[in-house]
Amino acid sequence: MGRSQSLPRGGDPRFGPDADDTGCPILHVDMDAFFASVEVRHRPELRGRPVVVGGIGPRGVVSSASYPARRYGVRSAMPTARARSLCPHAVFLPPDFPAYSAASRAVMQIFRDVTPLVEPLSLDEAFLDVAGARRLFGRPAEIARLIRTRVAEEQGLTCSVGVAPTKFVAKLGSTRAKPDGMLVVPANRVLDFLHPLPVDALWGVGERSAATLRRLGLATIGDLAEAPTGMLRRAVGEAAASHLHELAHGRDPRGVSPEQVEKSIGAETTFDTDVDDPRQIRRALLALAEKAGSRLRRAGQVGRTVSLKVRLADFTLVSRSRTLGTPTDVTREIFDTVWALYAALEPGQLIRLVGVRVEGLSAAETTPRQLALGAPEHGWREAEAAADAAAARFGRSVIGPASLLEGRDQRRRENPRHP
Repeated sequence: MGRSQSLPRGGDPRFGPDADDTGCPILHVDMDAFFASVEVRHRPELRGRPVVVGGIGPRGVVSSASYPARRYGVRSAMPTARARSLCPHAVFLPPDFPAYSAASRAVMQIFRDVTPLVEPLSLDEAFLDVAGARRLFGRPAEIARLIRTRVAEEQGLTCSVGVAPTKFVAKLGSTRAKPDGMLVVPANRVLDFLHPLPVDALWGVGERSAATLRRLGLATIGDLAEAPTGMLRRAVGEAAASHLHELAHGRDPRGVSPEQVEKSIGAETTFDTDVDDPRQIRRALLALAEKAGSRLRRAGQVGRTVSLKVRLADFTLVSRSRTLGTPTDVTREIFDTVWALYAALEPGQLIRLVGVRVEGLSAAETTPRQLALGAPEHGWREAEAAADAAAARFGRSVIGPASLLEGRDQRRRENPRHP
């Protein structure tokens, strides 16, 4: 069971949607079963049925599960095979990331219509600081209601909102409000809200550290708040002890940061069965380079370092990187670099996973481009930009490297849900 599933849901009138929101400018908005909900919106006949989105191969992992599927114990990050055994009658669908990205952009625009202080955490959740929006839209709880109404009416999706004085408490609030709910944690009741919760609800407490704390008799956040700091330092180290002590007392000074600068962009894939065929590995790396390149261009970023990740069949992880003379967002350059890294690697073993990542990012518009001696003025980048424009209009599946199109045609025949 994931950490969010271990938290109690709602039920306490002290933290209901009508609780005092004075001093609570932070909202955490979390879409409900986002990927699955977008699929159900696209296919209304699935409403009320268990729907599971994720890798559908033998090594697939669940990305999202509808609430009817969750009643059978299906959870995100669970192996798809396990989900099938728990809920064999569920509808299992591969992810449709372009559809999820489009829905996310629409939802985030609703948030930005309310306040410019929006900090996305992923496609389906964000922090908002609504202190400056009160004159236009009312109190924080009223703004939360407005957002929930607009998301439902304009996007046909539901979300849960936590309203609180700090980011940490707001995020816990949205989790406890799920699904399709709202929870307000008044500023003078933060400790009443926090202290009964399990200790692993704290940011920074994983399974191992939670087990360590429980062995010391610290089962709840309240237990940890009352623990001597020396005991905490010995258990989890000085830095973690200070961090957890502050959170357990409801102190979280971080503000909402609307500018989230990505440190790297990339993609990876796990093969259904371990492979050693260089042609299959080459196609996989080309597809990943294409994803990384298109994401860079869409984000207006270029990167100086290209990294290769290879996980062998025995789970040994091997990684290599190369720093380029000039930052790039060109798929062909990314692929040529990563294929050279792979060719030099010569793993000599079956491979489970490969990944491509571009690091050392900077804004494309402010990064000068150096034309290689003898290179044409227009080349790969212009061709890929044209391909991006065509993909935006007709879909990524209709254009791309020729060596990948045959595989895409086969997938469309096997999965007619996609045009």
